[in-house]
Amino acid sequence: MIRIEIPGYDTLEFAYLVMDYNGTLAIDGHLISGVAERLKQLARQLEIHVITADTFGLAADNLRDLPVKLKIISASEQGRQKSQCIQKLGEEQTVAIGNGRNDRFMLMEARLGIATLQKEGASTEATQAANVVVNSILDALDLLLNPLRLKATLRD
Repeated sequence: MIRIEIPGYDTLEFAYLVMDYNGTLAIDGHLISGVAERLKQLARQLEIHVITADTFGLAADNLRDLPVKLKIISASEQGRQKSQCIQKLGEEQTVAIGNGRNDRFMLMEARLGIATLQKEGASTEATQAANVVVNSILDALDLLLNPLRLKATLRD
């Protein structure tokens, strides 16, 4: 569990981390350097879920040795499927990270939504649905590993 008290905002308590794969954890299907190490650290505090349509077919291989639960979803209605995952886990205990238009609902429904820009860019819908927008997945994961950064961003 991660607990962050943010003055003028709220006290956040997270048990789950839900992320997209392509464009978020990976570029062109390949895991971004530095992600694996951070996921291993975060898995000590959070249950990590990766939900993806796996466009490049590499997610299972790239995540095999990492402490994550992978869910491959169908290519249709991805936004709805990702949203259902957040609802099942519990919105109030979940932080979501994504960049695509199909991530907008999970970013909006999670207690904390973080949009990443990176090489693939981010849809305007995803950035508008998020509470925080960062340059990279490494920055997003580091916000959770170093909660004072998140506190500084969200406080009133």
